[in-house]
Amino acid sequence: MDKNMLAALEGLPEEDKARMSAMIDHLQLRDSLRMYNSLVERCFTDCIDNFTRKTLQKQEETCVTRCAEKFLKHSMRVGMRFAELNSQAATQD
Repeated sequence: MDKNMLAALEGLPEEDKARMSAMIDHLQLRDSLRMYNSLVERCFTDCIDNFTRKTLQKQEETCVTRCAEKFLKHSMRVGMRFAELNSQAATQD
């Protein structure tokens, strides 16, 4: 949990802080798992089309690697942009 979230909880009683902290941690974990599942599903659907072997073919492996890299770069960029917009909105208030 980042410092901004902790600062927002300062006025709450300790029991509520602990409950909110646990809830935020749970939501962050859920979002991370959703992102991972989305990555796996998308790259599998786009790259894997041959089920005659136990291992990936070189072409499939390269596709999965590129797909995962693009997905993660995109997710990082979206997160950075969201943080930029969030900080701009905070400074305007």
